[in-house]
Amino acid sequence: MNKIAVVSAGLSSPSATRVLADQLAEATRLALPGTEVEVIELRPLAHALVDHLLTGFPSEPLRHAIEAVTAADGLIAVTPVFTASYSALFKAFFDVLDHEALAGMPVLIAATGGTERHSLALEHALRPLFGYLRAHVVPTAVYAATSDFGEHAGALAERINRAAGEFAALVTGLGPRKPPADDFEEPTPFDRLLSD
Repeated sequence: MNKIAVVSAGLSSPSATRVLADQLAEATRLALPGTEVEVIELRPLAHALVDHLLTGFPSEPLRHAIEAVTAADGLIAVTPVFTASYSALFKAFFDVLDHEALAGMPVLIAATGGTERHSLALEHALRPLFGYLRAHVVPTAVYAATSDFGEHAGALAERINRAAGEFAALVTGLGPRKPPADDFEEPTPFDRLLSD
């Protein structure tokens, strides 16, 4: 059974980012029957992420989220777009992961924004981030503007299904992914100083 982690960095509740994350998760379930999907909302982990960045020690809920992502066979990563890039909350989560944690992992990237003008954030911000982390990013990225949840819902559904199909093919083509050998290792305060 494939395990897929979905990271949603929406700041409001409910959020368009979470809606898009759920639609991508459902399309992936249809493309990969029997897939186990775990959705990780970053909003409740915001304080824990800042604490971890400052101290190097994750809270128990944050540790669980990190382990869920690093042990997954594939990742769906969805962020709202702020100032033409991913949100600070989204970046903070990927900053606390071990730099090898996503190496070789299939990743489907997606984003939400108020207008279509921000869609290039997927290509100039998210794709390079996951490229740096040596993940395998699917060719089709999904951007949803506010209008995509209304009058353009059909076109959004087509993009979601195409991306989910590519993602499913990549997950099954690469086979089950094993987490890094050490799984999750606590950084020492000295390690933190060296990385700054």
